[in-house]
Amino acid sequence: MLEVKRLSVSYDVLPAVFDVSFEVRKGEVIALIGPNGAGKTSTLKAILGLVEAPSGQVGFLGKRLEREPPWVRVRAGLALVPEGRRIFPEMTVEENLELGAYATATRRGKPGARLDRAYTLFTRLAERRRQLAGTLSGGEQQMLAIGRALMSEPELLMLDEPSLGLAPRAIEVLYEHLEALHREGLTILLVEQFVYGALELADRGYVLERGRIVREGTRESLLHDDYIQKTYLAL
Repeated sequence: MLEVKRLSVSYDVLPAVFDVSFEVRKGEVIALIGPNGAGKTSTLKAILGLVEAPSGQVGFLGKRLEREPPWVRVRAGLALVPEGRRIFPEMTVEENLELGAYATATRRGKPGARLDRAYTLFTRLAERRRQLAGTLSGGEQQMLAIGRALMSEPELLMLDEPSLGLAPRAIEVLYEHLEALHREGLTILLVEQFVYGALELADRGYVLERGRIVREGTRESLLHDDYIQKTYLAL
């Protein structure tokens, strides 16, 4: 579904990502893990066109996207849940969700059925649909950010550090929702520092350090890799 080839990203003269290559197959959950500053967020932003990638290719569903603007990539079926959630706090829950359907509204009609799906998945949001988003708890805001991304009916959902700043119970609930989406067949690219949870959910994973892929493999191979255990799992 997604094929990234030799992707590089720089900020002014400071390189962030070097010749990164990986793929995501339909129906998979792929974990992209690594420490702070490894280039994980830059990789997601480059895939969606939010930062310029001076070299490399982004292929999605058989089409080259690296020269397309972000809105075209969203219409093609990509969606990103950004780090820090980035909801609109002075708007209601429902208004935030409706904004998620904006880029695909003309092609897919009114968002009523998509709202119903979001409320079915996140019943807490249905209870708070008229509430200002800024008054939600951290876990509820993350649900809202995911629901907003799902409103575009993506083929590939990308999440950037979704567990960041959440309480343990909220993380548990979050991953229950991601598992439900996986069972439905949604393809997911998950960037996380919560390594154990990400690998437990994932089919395969890649380890990004200092802007380069240094490890890749199945969930089982990475969970039992001595380097991963010592570096990221404290085992």
